[in-house]
Amino acid sequence: MDEKEVKNIVRKVLCALNSDSNAKENTPAGIPVGVSNHHIHLSATDLETLFGEGHQLKQSKRLKQPGQFAAEEVVTLVGPKGAIRNVRVLGPVRTQTQIEISRTDSFLLGIQAPLRESGNVHASASLLVAGPCGAISLREGGICAARHIHMTPDDARRYGVCDGQKIMVETDGERGVVFKKVVIRVRSDFCLEFHIDTDEANAAGLTNGSFIYMVKP
Repeated sequence: MDEKEVKNIVRKVLCALNSDSNAKENTPAGIPVGVSNHHIHLSATDLETLFGEGHQLKQSKRLKQPGQFAAEEVVTLVGPKGAIRNVRVLGPVRTQTQIEISRTDSFLLGIQAPLRESGNVHASASLLVAGPCGAISLREGGICAARHIHMTPDDARRYGVCDGQKIMVETDGERGVVFKKVVIRVRSDFCLEFHIDTDEANAAGLTNGSFIYMVKP
């Protein structure tokens, strides 16, 4: 290899490194990760069935999203093949009961929970939910939550995205991966956070407080 060819290769390498550096400088800051274990959101009616008339949820731990909290109350999920005990109730109460589980959980329970955005439980999986004072048989309500990012309108402008848009994000580390079809959810009372379930977090080596980075098209 002559000197001219060597210089040409060096020039190309330096150009590529400089381009990569500029791309990183223009990329918005990392987004914190929130790993979501299986949990349940209850309607007021179902809360009373499971825990007694007039029962109010008792806050155990505040969550990052404003107004959201993990309650002291837990329930048992029962499916055709098995049960999962001590499933945390999240508050406050909602208009409709919703159960969010991982794909591994659905295998254990013996159900086919569809991949859905939160709030969309139409024709989703059926489950029996047992509490200390009673049980409810849900005709629908069990889902595997689609990975998503909570953002304020200011965050959305900063990252150049809009509500409902699907983007790609990537992780750092030895098990770095690219997640596709990440749903952007924008609301003024949200806090910036990337939500995934335990299956996805374990596969990518992510924990609460890790960071992901938006991949620009």
